Parts: sequence; C-alpha cells; structure tokens
Amino acid sequence: MKGIIRTEGKMPIAVLTSKGQMTIPKEVRKALDLKPSGKVIIVVDGDRAILKPLRGNILDIGGSIEIPGSEKPANFHRIRDEVRKKVARKAAQGR
Repeated sequence: MKGIIRTEGKMPIAVLTSKGQMTIPKEVRKALDLKPSGKVIIVVDGDRAILKPLRGNILDIGGSIEIPGSEKPANFHRIRDEVRKKVARKAAQGR
C-alpha cells in the first residue's frame, strides 16, 4: 500500500511515556525526512492524529488549519505589516 510504512509486516508503533512523550519510529522519521531538533505539526482529525513536518516558518502555515464556526484565522502577514508600521512611526517620533 502506498503511503503506509511497514516493517516485517507490522506497522511502526510508538509508546507514550508517563509524561506523554514518544519516540517517532525510525521508519517514520526517514519517510518524513525528520532530523534531530526537527519540528512537526500534529493535526487532530476526529480520532486520528496526523504528523506533518514543519518546514519554513510560522507564516508558511498561516490559514492552513480550518477553524470551525465564525472564528477566522489571523492574517499573519497583515498583522506583521501593521506592527512594522507602528514600530517605524514610533522610531520616527523618537519614542
């Protein structure tokens, strides 16, 4: 099956510690090209958790997660631009 990693006919399994930590199995790290200190996003979809490598920066994922109801995701680019303008105005005024 494409997209499913199997070793010796078994699915890779991770065990949770008492602190809720786990080690991602080697086969999964290799398939996702995860390196030490790499970051992943965990997306919960019903009773599943989807692991996605985090590459780039936080602005790259802006708006990628659907928020239910009337709440809308923040426009990170607009917020960043507004903050830059306010900081520039204060710097120009000598504050």
